Amino acid sequence: MKEYVVKKADKPFDICVSVPGSKSITNRALLMAAMGEGETILRGVQFSEDSNVFLKALENMGFEVNADKVYNIVKIKGMSGDIPYKGAEIYVGSAGTAARFLTAFVAMSEGTYTLESSGQMKKRPMKELLEALEKLGAKFEWLGEEYSFPMKVIGVKRQYKDETVSLDIDRSSQFLSALLMTAPIAFNSLTINLTGKRDARSYVEMTEQMMKQFGHHGVERLDTDCYKVCQGSYNASDYQIEPDVSAACYFYAMAAVIGGSAEVRHIAKNSLQGDMRFIDILISMGCRIEWTDIGLKIYAPRGGRLTGIDVNMADFSDQALTLAAIAPFADAPVTIRGVAHIRGQESDRINVIVTELGRMGIKCDELEDGVVIYPGIPKPAKIETYNDHRVAMSFAVTGVVTGGIKIANPMCCSKTFAGYFDILDTLY
Repeated sequence: MKEYVVKKADKPFDICVSVPGSKSITNRALLMAAMGEGETILRGVQFSEDSNVFLKALENMGFEVNADKVYNIVKIKGMSGDIPYKGAEIYVGSAGTAARFLTAFVAMSEGTYTLESSGQMKKRPMKELLEALEKLGAKFEWLGEEYSFPMKVIGVKRQYKDETVSLDIDRSSQFLSALLMTAPIAFNSLTINLTGKRDARSYVEMTEQMMKQFGHHGVERLDTDCYKVCQGSYNASDYQIEPDVSAACYFYAMAAVIGGSAEVRHIAKNSLQGDMRFIDILISMGCRIEWTDIGLKIYAPRGGRLTGIDVNMADFSDQALTLAAIAPFADAPVTIRGVAHIRGQESDRINVIVTELGRMGIKCDELEDGVVIYPGIPKPAKIETYNDHRVAMSFAVTGVVTGGIKIANPMCCSKTFAGYFDILDTLY
């Protein structure tokens, strides 16, 4: 499918859908299962492009992996922190989690590994993590640009000593998550001092909670900008992965602007995912919520129109595009702040918001760390997606309200949610 033409909804939706498992939780679980002791069963796995890349990489490293895509189950036999093959070629595709987590894993291990990525991933931030790994004793041979893919990595081996390292996570909190999860297999303790300005830690908190769920309790936040993680093992024999709140938010956003309601099955109040903050945004813009027996249900504003808002989205920036897609339908400008780092994701998402809403005739002011979006009536347009899954899925929400919106390269959404447009077709 080269292009998807979004149909205009002729009446309010009353949506009830299921979404795939969380990508962020899936790839963290895959890593910790591989580093664990014995067999781990993962349920509710998201079989997206990113997770498939992660699974293939683990197989290339010698792990026994059994994937059941019908029942969304993966079984992995962990080797207590060891990698079975002491040399391998590993492809991380465009998956930021695979790129950061697996690079740290092999750097903390014994062996020599060659890592390659997609062209898109070569442009995304890695340097801060690679410099930290160098300081901890890993060696790198750059096979292209310095501090980028492709590269050869020689691991530090197990040292079981106390180490301290500085790290800047302004461009990606995944750098910190990667070190926290992998350091226990190589060091007695690792203290990580953060040097940047970014205080967005929701995904780091997810990492900490999941480490504990996998039996490793030796991670703590010493103060605002200092973490310590101690040597330890992982063991979670049977682990349930949550539904992807990031995916759920597209359907919640549709209900917010079309009218009616949207219910996503199995979303939980105690979710580990930072994108639950987007629900609070919808509430502040006039939506109502209800926790039901099967999940979370959101209702459109009683007055039929969203309220404008000024919000810092640093801690749930994956939803910046979703909010931008519904912002034109608010009764006042919507200002998104604190998301400068999304310029370095699959696309320059701030510039994409301004450019693509501009195609629809919506006035925007581009900020250094965000965007101001003014109310308006979007016009028909063809939306470029920049091979960015969140661009495709977000602006489809706009199209459901206005009609005449065409999404170029819609299947780039397979990175995290291959069935998105199939589900969208069923809602009319």
